[in-house]
Amino acid sequence: MSELETRTIRRVSRRLIPFLIVCYFVAYLDRVNVGFASLTMNRDLGISATAYGLGAGLFFLTYFIFEVPSNLFLERFGARRWIARIMLSWGLISGGMAFVGGETSFYIMRLLLGAAEAGFFPGIIFYLTLWFPAAYRARIVSAFMVAIPLSSLIGAPVSGALLELDGLLGFKGWQWLYIIEAVPAIVLSVATFLYLTDRPSEARWLPAEERAWLEARMREEAARGPTAHRPLTREIFDPRVIAIAFIYFGAVALLYAFGFFLPQIVKAFGLSNLQTGFVTLIPYIAGTVGMIWWGRRSDARRERHFHLVAALACASLGTIGAALVTDPVLKMVLFSGAAFGIFAALPVVWTLPTEALSGAAAAGAIAVVNSIGNLSGFVAPYVVGAIKDRTGDFTGGLLVISAAGLVGILLVLWLRNARARHAVPAAE
Repeated sequence: MSELETRTIRRVSRRLIPFLIVCYFVAYLDRVNVGFASLTMNRDLGISATAYGLGAGLFFLTYFIFEVPSNLFLERFGARRWIARIMLSWGLISGGMAFVGGETSFYIMRLLLGAAEAGFFPGIIFYLTLWFPAAYRARIVSAFMVAIPLSSLIGAPVSGALLELDGLLGFKGWQWLYIIEAVPAIVLSVATFLYLTDRPSEARWLPAEERAWLEARMREEAARGPTAHRPLTREIFDPRVIAIAFIYFGAVALLYAFGFFLPQIVKAFGLSNLQTGFVTLIPYIAGTVGMIWWGRRSDARRERHFHLVAALACASLGTIGAALVTDPVLKMVLFSGAAFGIFAALPVVWTLPTEALSGAAAAGAIAVVNSIGNLSGFVAPYVVGAIKDRTGDFTGGLLVISAAGLVGILLVLWLRNARARHAVPAAE
C-alpha cells in the first residue's frame, strides 16, 4: 500500500465517516425510539402488544415499497440533495409521532415514517462504494453502521430520561421523547446539503494528487467489475441477490425483535424507566465491539462466509438462550452475546452485493437486498407482539425469530458452495 493511498483513504474517511455516523445514528434512533415510548405510550393510548408490534412493523412496509425508487432517485439526483430530503421528511414525521391518539393514527404515522426514510441506508451504502475501493468496504461499512448500536447505547439512557419529563407543559414523557429526538434530523438535513460531496471528482477538499489517485482507482475497479447497465429486473431474480436478501432478512429480524422489545423485557425485571434505559444499553456495548472488530477482521482475512456464519450463529443461539432463561443477569449476558452476533453480521453482509455489482445496477440491487431484508422489520415485531398477547411472555416470539438467523446460516453456506462449484453465474 502506497503512502498516497494511505493518505487519501484516511482523509476521505475523516471527512465522510464521522458525519455519516451521526446521520445514521439519528435515523436509527428515530426509527426505534418507539421501543422506549411504548413503556408508557401503550398504556396511555390503550395499545395492545399485538397492535404495538403491528404498528412498529408497518414502518417497514412502506419502507419496502419506496426503497428501490428512492435509491434510484439518489443515483440520478446525487446523494447530497436526496439524503438531505430524506432527513428533513423523516424528522418532521418523527416529531409528529408525539401527537398520535390511538391505534389508527399510530399505524398511519409509522407508515408515513417508513415512506419518508426509504432509501437512506442503501443510499449511503451505495454512496460509500463511490468513495472507497472494495478492499476497504467491510471496515468502512462497519464504521458507518456502528451508529446502530451507538444509537441505542446513547439513546437508551437518554430516552429513559426523557420519559421522566411526563407532565411538563402538559405533554406526556413519550411525547417529549418523540419531539426532542426529531430535532437533530431536521438540523442535519441542512448540514447534509451543505457538507456532502456527491463524487470524488467534485471533492475540492481533496488535494489534486489524492483526488486523481482516487478517481483512477475507482475507474479501474469499475472497469474490472461488472457492467453498470444490467436491467434491474435481472438483479431482482439473480439467485445471489435473493440469497443475500434473505440472509439479511434473518439478521434484521433478530435486530428488530431485539430493538423493539428489549426495553419491555428489561422493564419487567422491576426497574424504573430510567434504570431500564441504563440496563438496556449493556448489550449494545457488546454489539458495538462486535461490529467494529468483526468487520475489521473480515477485511484483514479477506474472508466473508465464515465470518457471517459465526456471527449469525452467535446471534441466534444467544437469542434462544436469552428466551429460555429466567435469571435477569444471565438473560442480559445472553442478550449481550446475541447483540455481538447481530451487529457483527451486518457489515459483513453488505460486502457481498457491493463486491459483485457496480453503478446503477449496484444502486438497484443494494436497494433490493435492503428492501427484502427489511421486510423482516415488519414481520418480526408483529410475530413477537402477537405471541406475547397469546402466551403472556416473550419466550415463544424470540424462539420463532431466532429461526430466521439459523436459516440465514444455511443460505450463507449455500452461497459459498454454489460459488465454489460455479453453480451461480457471476454478475454480467
